[in-house]
Amino acid sequence: MKKYMITGLAVLLTIAAQAQTTMDEVLRQVETNNRELQAARQYYELQLLESKSENNLPDPSVSYSHQYGNRAEMGVQGELVASQSFEFPTVYGQRSKLTIVRQQLFASQYTGERRQVLLNAQEVCLDLVWLNRRRQLLRERRRDAERLAELYDERLKKGNANILETNKIKLELLNVKAEERLNETEREGKLRELATLNGGHPVAFTDTVYPSPAELPSWDALRDEALAADATLQTLQYRQAEAQRQIGVSRAQGLPGLELGYRLNTATGGDRYNGFVVGMSIPLFSNRHQVKKAHLQSHYVELQRESTAVQVENRLMQLYHRLQVLRASMDEFDTVLKNQDNLTLLNKALQAGQISMIEYFVSIGTLYQSTDYHLQLQSEYHKVLAAIYSYKL
Repeated sequence: MKKYMITGLAVLLTIAAQAQTTMDEVLRQVETNNRELQAARQYYELQLLESKSENNLPDPSVSYSHQYGNRAEMGVQGELVASQSFEFPTVYGQRSKLTIVRQQLFASQYTGERRQVLLNAQEVCLDLVWLNRRRQLLRERRRDAERLAELYDERLKKGNANILETNKIKLELLNVKAEERLNETEREGKLRELATLNGGHPVAFTDTVYPSPAELPSWDALRDEALAADATLQTLQYRQAEAQRQIGVSRAQGLPGLELGYRLNTATGGDRYNGFVVGMSIPLFSNRHQVKKAHLQSHYVELQRESTAVQVENRLMQLYHRLQVLRASMDEFDTVLKNQDNLTLLNKALQAGQISMIEYFVSIGTLYQSTDYHLQLQSEYHKVLAAIYSYKL
């Protein structure tokens, strides 16, 4: 019997461990299951195939004509022509290089979308950590209010408390229960939001501990690393490279196109003529202004990249400064709250009759408000940190 109990306990612990999902596991699940990312992967594969198809040869042409004379002695004459047209070989080489750049461009675009989806999932997880911690705090408040309500009900029966004090405690208990329900509603909403990001698959996320933050580097080091890895800037860099390659393609398309083929002529009586067909097309009109257009596109993307780099750096600087302010405020709260045990002291003082109920509620309200604000600071700090390091996702 004891053996079966141990085995059953081991199974329950295994199931419980599997039910707990860490933030890293959530992000891996979202990357696999997210519908938006699945669609993006398919779309960029489609774009790449379309780019490769632009470098295919035109279809070969085969034609046959059968001609009859207007007099019987003229007999019948036929002509078979098979030909293949193609652009100047330099065009295919330039298009092949353009396809390689576009492959890098599509990969960079997908990376940007992937990072944004994972950042959204990470922010939802951080919100859930905050809501889970707040749920613990509200449960403590509710238990304290319930204990006080029982205490003052007993005092009221014995005549040691008045009805006003008892009613005030009951109102406090109602307020805490209402906050607890609202917090649970918001937590369930975040879990649904996380399930949506996970392709509709529910996620069991009950963590109450934030990931250990890495030591923040100096501003110069962070800026250089973030700008070098930023997906938006990389996408614009590849767009500029694409525009440069397009210039080479447009120039090569100014060269003549060629056509090679075979011709066979037959006539009544067994006479037959055959030979080669050679042709050339001169792009006098089809490639007009294409080189100039490619140059303008390259210059436009270059200016766009410079402007975006300034915007990315400014946003990063704002996040960096905000993180420092949040860190300073958190440290102050940590120092004050960790060195005090006001809740225990207040409960003892109230039960001993050293303070009035009004003094108790004023003090405990300030304590819980400060603790709640401390939780909000922690949540905001880690969300800003996640935004700063989003280029590592």
